[in-house]
Amino acid sequence: MGVLSGLQKIEVNGKWQEAVRLLYKDSDILYVNINSLHKISKFSGKEGTLPKVNKLGSDAWQKLKEKTKTKVKEIAFDLIKLYAQRKAQQGFAHSPDNYMQHELEASFIYEDTPDQGKATADVKKDMESESPMDRLVCGDVGFGKTEVAIRAAFKTCLDGKQAAILVPTTILAFQHYKTFKERLKDFPVTIDFINRFKSAKEKKETLQKLTAGKIDIIIGTHGLLGKEVVFKNLGLMVIDEEQKFGVAHKEKLKTIKASVDCLTLTATPIPRTLQFSLMGARDLSIINTPPPNRQPIQTELHVFNDDYIREAIYYETERGGQVFFIHNRIQGLAEMANMIQGLCPDISIGFAHGQLEGHELEQRILDFIERKYDVLICTNIVESGVDIPNVNTIIVNNAHHFGLSDLHQLRGRVGRSNKKAFCYLLAPLATLPADSRKRLQTLEQFSDLGSGFQIAMRDLDIRGAGNMLGGEQSGFMADIGFDMYQKILDEAIRELKRSAFKEVFRDEIIQQDEYVSDCTIDTDLEILIPDEYVESITERLSLYTRLDNCEKEEEIAVFQQELEDRFGPIPQPVKDLMITIVCRWKAVDIGFEKITLKDNTMRCYFINRPDSPYFESDLFRRVLLYLQEGTHQARLKQTGRMFLMVVDHIKSMENAQRFLQAMHRYLFPNKIEPASTNTNSET
Repeated sequence: MGVLSGLQKIEVNGKWQEAVRLLYKDSDILYVNINSLHKISKFSGKEGTLPKVNKLGSDAWQKLKEKTKTKVKEIAFDLIKLYAQRKAQQGFAHSPDNYMQHELEASFIYEDTPDQGKATADVKKDMESESPMDRLVCGDVGFGKTEVAIRAAFKTCLDGKQAAILVPTTILAFQHYKTFKERLKDFPVTIDFINRFKSAKEKKETLQKLTAGKIDIIIGTHGLLGKEVVFKNLGLMVIDEEQKFGVAHKEKLKTIKASVDCLTLTATPIPRTLQFSLMGARDLSIINTPPPNRQPIQTELHVFNDDYIREAIYYETERGGQVFFIHNRIQGLAEMANMIQGLCPDISIGFAHGQLEGHELEQRILDFIERKYDVLICTNIVESGVDIPNVNTIIVNNAHHFGLSDLHQLRGRVGRSNKKAFCYLLAPLATLPADSRKRLQTLEQFSDLGSGFQIAMRDLDIRGAGNMLGGEQSGFMADIGFDMYQKILDEAIRELKRSAFKEVFRDEIIQQDEYVSDCTIDTDLEILIPDEYVESITERLSLYTRLDNCEKEEEIAVFQQELEDRFGPIPQPVKDLMITIVCRWKAVDIGFEKITLKDNTMRCYFINRPDSPYFESDLFRRVLLYLQEGTHQARLKQTGRMFLMVVDHIKSMENAQRFLQAMHRYLFPNKIEPASTNTNSET
């Protein structure tokens, strides 16, 4: 691990190039060519803690990476084993959609957003396959995840099976019951719920009906996982906000998941749940598009101030809206209600918390929905799922006592109509620890719709990415940083899929059987952004990074257009720099690990492992064929144990690109190439 120390001009055979300068322990310096910027990753550990800088040439970093990989493999092994078992299990293949399913979807009063449509299609495809589904639908608060769940539940009912909807809170169970009942009122489906609002007698009756198959969709809290709950024919389990359930509940869920289709919904981004999906151990759909006419929620950070609270409440009630006031201490709730009543004597105020009697709590929420109160003073029981479009201001007292994802969820309770919504976070700003203040400022900063992912990544920066896969990982995350951890994780999973689980992932391996993951390009040509074209070093570094992270030729074309707009006509060294990126992609496809272009000769080095399956592959056979039939310019050469291809008369990067493109077209005739990114009009 080293420290970034800016850019440095380096002379190569009389031509200037630019490199990133990294400082290591004992003032050692390493220069990294700008073509290899993607090999450097930023350290994201816990904010405020300094990473350890290594000595250049020591194997400490390598040892740490290997140690991490060994540990990660152990965890990933168990995870992939679970996934493999599920894939091997024989589940129930649901029937394709019939006219009733189409009828239900047509009766949705809003138009599906593109992401919502895709998530629905993904879920249905999974349900129609024979392996049990395990799909995570991740989307910000209010982006339409519940509708995806309603369609999936109805689909399983049409095949004579039952659906269970598992939610973390009593209020949410009741809210979902109302939503499902309303959406499915015109269809022959029986819906019921169990939560602590129901008496023991009512609960018993409901469970008897469930066992007899008289209930099609059951909605409930963790009580649904109890021994006394027996389904007649369970087809689908929907889990809302899985991270809110305890370890014991998750273990129970694991056993259910093995044979039943399972759909998990989450708005709180990048919890461990999502990490499993990023690891490829479960399927993932992301809903990023907000519903039309939604506006961002204006989020402000303030100290507790009577005048300010009074003003916020009156502003909302005078425009016909209602207010949530969150005070997360049951003891002081009634006093807080009295204080607010004193500030706003002509406004009706109610209060609610989770320890109220079931029917009383239910009644107070219903009264609020029916607008009998203007302000509801409550604990965070409304955090998940309470959907009241008329509430467009939320005031959170002592906001520093909440986690980021909790605050993001609470903020999502407002702004669920087309009205401008407000979220006021109250905290003693002068005495707050730095971490808490940063957390609250993050919410202020990211108030756009769908900003959940940025919030989560910022949360990783603030707290460190400790508990991604379990407690034992936090030490590694602090030592090697989040980006490197992700890379090691990907590598470990890739290796496991190709060794211990190659039978399960055979199809996937065949599809993505790339033999080379990266190619280094080394040249004595002048390839850089000249000082006179972009003066600022910071700006140049930012442009290099952006270009290096491009993944498609269309992205390079957009980058090129932007450069011309901002800095004027593009000089040749910058054109060559863009061509180098495209050449690197082609080289990886063909199977080159390294290319050197010096003295008008291009040398392309194949994989540096003589036992690699690449040399037995159909691709390598076609490469040999191309050298015999497709070109007179190149020849195969062996030096020691290494194979390389030598190409003569390559005087420029444009020549190199032309040659590699022609070879690529020959090897991959069915791959459609976009218009060339070559910026020189002659080519």
